Amino acid sequence: MFNRAQAVDQQFRRIIFEANGPFPAPQSRTRLDDVDLEPCKLVEIFESQVTSRLLDIKARELKANGECFYTIGSSGHEGNAVIADVFRVTDMAFLHYRSGAFYIQRSKKSPGESPIFNMLLSLVASADDPISGGRHKVIGSKNLFIPPQTSTIASHLPKAVGAALSIHRSKDLDIDAPMPKDSVVLCSFGDASLNHATALSAFNTAALVAYQHVKLPLVFVCEDNGMGISTPTSEGWVEKNFAHKPGLNYIKADGLNVLDVYQKARHAEFIARKRKKPVFLHISCVRLLGHAGSDVESSYRSLEAIEAMEFQDPLLHTARILLEESILTSTDILRIYEDIKNQIDQVALDVIKRPKLTDPKEIQCVQTNDQSVFRAPSEVESQTRMDCFGRDYKKLSNPQHMAKLLNWGLQDILLRYSNTLVFGEDVAQKGGVYHVTDDLYKKFGTRRVFNSPLDETAILGTAIGLAHNGFLPIPEIQFLAYVHNAQDQIRGEAATLSFFSQRQYQNPMVVRIAGLAYQKGFGGHFHNDNSLAVFRDIPGLVIAVPSNGADAVRMLRCCVKEAYEKGRVCVFIEPIALYMTKDLLDEGDKKWSFPYPDLSEEDQLGSSSFFNNYEPKKKELAVVTYANGVYLSAQAQAELKKKKKYISVLDLKWIAPLNEEELIKKLSSYENILIIDECRKTGSLSEQLSLLFYQNQEKMNFKKLELITADDCLIPLGLGARATLPSKDDIFHKALEMLSSKTKKNK
Repeated sequence: MFNRAQAVDQQFRRIIFEANGPFPAPQSRTRLDDVDLEPCKLVEIFESQVTSRLLDIKARELKANGECFYTIGSSGHEGNAVIADVFRVTDMAFLHYRSGAFYIQRSKKSPGESPIFNMLLSLVASADDPISGGRHKVIGSKNLFIPPQTSTIASHLPKAVGAALSIHRSKDLDIDAPMPKDSVVLCSFGDASLNHATALSAFNTAALVAYQHVKLPLVFVCEDNGMGISTPTSEGWVEKNFAHKPGLNYIKADGLNVLDVYQKARHAEFIARKRKKPVFLHISCVRLLGHAGSDVESSYRSLEAIEAMEFQDPLLHTARILLEESILTSTDILRIYEDIKNQIDQVALDVIKRPKLTDPKEIQCVQTNDQSVFRAPSEVESQTRMDCFGRDYKKLSNPQHMAKLLNWGLQDILLRYSNTLVFGEDVAQKGGVYHVTDDLYKKFGTRRVFNSPLDETAILGTAIGLAHNGFLPIPEIQFLAYVHNAQDQIRGEAATLSFFSQRQYQNPMVVRIAGLAYQKGFGGHFHNDNSLAVFRDIPGLVIAVPSNGADAVRMLRCCVKEAYEKGRVCVFIEPIALYMTKDLLDEGDKKWSFPYPDLSEEDQLGSSSFFNNYEPKKKELAVVTYANGVYLSAQAQAELKKKKKYISVLDLKWIAPLNEEELIKKLSSYENILIIDECRKTGSLSEQLSLLFYQNQEKMNFKKLELITADDCLIPLGLGARATLPSKDDIFHKALEMLSSKTKKNK
């Protein structure tokens, strides 16, 4: 028989009907007398297990009829219903995709929940699905403290660490947080996923935090079924790897015996909630019905092995306990099974008629949030601000370079927004590699400004978790290229949450990244990385790239406000080569130094501006650029002025969102446009701008469009470090050529 869902269903009915079995033998000795569990509660847990199983079977039926779009189920993992029962509804749970029984059991703790209806809506991708609106089959609920996950590679584990860290940090800092101060964070995953670098990052960070005696009420739940799709997990690997890991409390449970899971889960809860220590709860289970409906398990497993695994059905194990303890009869069990099946069948008839998402605007409308996330921040007393800035307070009006202005900007943000945290590699005592966070550690303390492990995945994952519980994190990534180690934390986790939860969940943050090229004394793609392509195709992500210190402060304020008020995820790129730049044309001219912007000054998201607000009367040529390109173009502008050639330099500032209408309007009067892009040509912003301008050429009226970009080449060390990048001379000569060719043509 190739229909394994039907085979498992028939096996359960047959064995229960025969009453005497044969039932699978118990694999652990825990009995009802050994645990503090009422018989009625055991029946309730069994009902959740049955519901989860029958929903899996129903999904296969609906799939065969073209009504279902997702068939990865929870069969074999139904023991996780016990975890839901042991822990509180307010214990935030980042769940494995095989956690159907957990969701169903937790739903029973919250009046008004309809788990069967909701899960069926999700299976058929209905627009009425209350968590994702039909955008994905996810397990999630705002009321049940279950943020939706799409991960299958354990990329949700690092944020569980951050969420657990946030609980007592919010208590210490008196932050208004959604999770109670005595909460525990749960995070479930499979045995194959724990080998992923992202998972290892989470385990290491949790162990390190615990080793440092920092409170971390976290329970990692490893649901070990021994298979990663078709690849077996080496026997004993999980236990050998985690049984003696420093900082983690290892507990092993028999996932087929709900009584054993209950006993071990209670112990795990005690350690996490009372001792504030992280736990690794290792639950052995089985995988039934293959990996998914499309998985032909017989291609890599023998029929004998499949049937042997199916005989270890956790529903049969629970039924055996109910019969042995004389809680239910076989007739009672079959009645429960049949009643739940009939209920699912009836609900499914309604669900398949529910509307589906087809309108692109409706699909996209939840990519960003437009609702208030936090209450309005309180005003900062002027004396408090003066005391914080100290001797620097009298220097605020003196022109400064970007690094210093950003330091002051962060001080004001930390003062105004009490839930902001600044952290990353070397940001505390050292003040960052470029001293942007200098002295913040002394002024705001270790709970608000702190060093992280040298692990970008841990940094970003921690930020996401903190943001789930009332914080607005401002993590720092030391160099742009380092983010590639952890890009999925932004791409697959942070930036997707609003989309897959219909704005019900947000993880607001501002990720500060030192980046781009033109540095002196540095080479190689790790320190002189001139590519922003990793961010540019992520829907809803804000990308800010300032060119000078004053704009940097105003733009950073805008990013923090967008994150604070709308839950946005912002990436703030700080051009390293411009950090300490003071002069523009001549040494000592201080034309690239600026006074600290007044507190009322804030940039507008997506806006662009002309350098020095300069536009000549004859609008012959506009240079469109950002970051280092603005600095170089301003130098070329001054050189051209000596030759009585006048150009405008438009600073884009915001890479995303790109205000296309504003750009077209500002450039509509110019006869020529020159795009300067310091990033590599392939995948750069210049491609998008060129297409935009050509598509709107009739509105813009330009005669000629040219571009200068960096070469598609990594950056070497030494004298050649700038050889492949746009230069002031490149811009000067190209602009002169474009202006001169126009003059000759007119003659």
